[in-house]
Amino acid sequence: MELEEGEICALLGENGSGKSTLVKMMYGLVKPDDGKMIFRSKDYTPTNPNEARSAGIAMVFQHFSLFDALTVAENIALGMSDHLSFSTLSKNIEEKGKAYGLALNPDNLVGSLSAGERQRVEIIRCLLQNPKILIMDEPTSVLTPQEADILFEALKNLAEEGTTILYISHKLEEIKELCTKATILRAGKVVATCNPEEKSARQLAEMMVGTSIGAPKRTGEVRSHEGTPLFQVKDIEKDASSSFGTGLQKISFEVWQGEVFGIGGIAGNGQDELMEVLSGEALPKKGSILLDGKDLARLNPNERRKRGLLFAPEQRVGHAAAGEMNLIENSYLTAADRKALSKYGIINWSKTTSFSKEIICHFDVRTPGSENLAQSLSGGNLQKFVIGREILQNPEVLIVNQPTWGVDAAAAASIRQKLMDLADQGAVVVVISQDIDELLEVSDYISVLSGGRLSRERHVKGLSREDIGLMMGASQELALEA
Repeated sequence: MELEEGEICALLGENGSGKSTLVKMMYGLVKPDDGKMIFRSKDYTPTNPNEARSAGIAMVFQHFSLFDALTVAENIALGMSDHLSFSTLSKNIEEKGKAYGLALNPDNLVGSLSAGERQRVEIIRCLLQNPKILIMDEPTSVLTPQEADILFEALKNLAEEGTTILYISHKLEEIKELCTKATILRAGKVVATCNPEEKSARQLAEMMVGTSIGAPKRTGEVRSHEGTPLFQVKDIEKDASSSFGTGLQKISFEVWQGEVFGIGGIAGNGQDELMEVLSGEALPKKGSILLDGKDLARLNPNERRKRGLLFAPEQRVGHAAAGEMNLIENSYLTAADRKALSKYGIINWSKTTSFSKEIICHFDVRTPGSENLAQSLSGGNLQKFVIGREILQNPEVLIVNQPTWGVDAAAAASIRQKLMDLADQGAVVVVISQDIDELLEVSDYISVLSGGRLSRERHVKGLSREDIGLMMGASQELALEA
């Protein structure tokens, strides 16, 4: 792979194709076994990120590495090799932010910032090091379309000034809009280099996976509320889970059998608190959660699962799956009761192994076998496993948070199709997502969570990305009026 000065190059590939390994070698986190890198006409062999940054390579990771309890300036200072006074650093932050349209107040606590503003902190921290190459991993996964447009303008300005940008994203439409070149990996090898402007998003996706990809589809007619709702949430209230969380205020919605209900919103507007209450990990202060007329609001997660309310949280390793357990053991963790995987406290390992293999087969989980540890899978494959584990338990209601975050196009299409198939079979599916395209693709009805309050639902027909983006980025009052 070659990078030219001042170009914006996309690095594309499905989960597990080698993108992360490649950029980690560039950033000094992984040592190559063979071959070499040449940077500015010299051999380049960084042994750690400090050496990479000193050479002129910076990286913004998908998951923010920021401390909520520290200010913007304090967080940026932690990643700087130069020891500047806070007054000088704050001035530099303001100047760099204004220069690239990424304005920040250096005295604000990071815990009080939106996801888009936190993204700016990461970028400004890199820009203050004057990088020659800036690596960005899924930078718009938590941004509204309006925030993404601001980011794109900043990146284009950087490129015009000579900074090379290596851009990793599964959002292929934004690749076409932003990037002038794309390098495509498949199974650890470069299989193509192209101008993404000359390809459709579907063509790019098919180059990544080597096969054709079908768009997810619902069967039957457009859904409309009929009869009694299967799942009802009424006037739920909950305090914030942390000092930087957002409490829930009178959250109410209803979902009918066979419907997909989408909940959009920028990170930090109460999504975590809502997921905790719906799953039973936390109990609400007030309100009720009704499944087929029976209130589950005071039941723990296991009791809710027995009654048909299943869920897949956002964080794959450590929450949805235990990383140091193998896939067989992870299959047992949530399916013990509904799949009758134990009796009198004794686990039926044969039956549990069969269930894990069924998940792997039906959901195309790429792994050498069910004995492999969950943490050994790529993010996309572990996500397919987690979603598959819940769907194959035949839930009456399935609640998923960020079902395809960081997942490649083929895996995302597969997961979305499975969720839609589940709804077609009569289940209720609630999708909490920051991905507007995802919400438009899978949902029958959409509401937006803003400031811990939920807007009224809108039928997806007639809604645009811009409509939802404005709802997500609006103030609490505007969201409620939308």
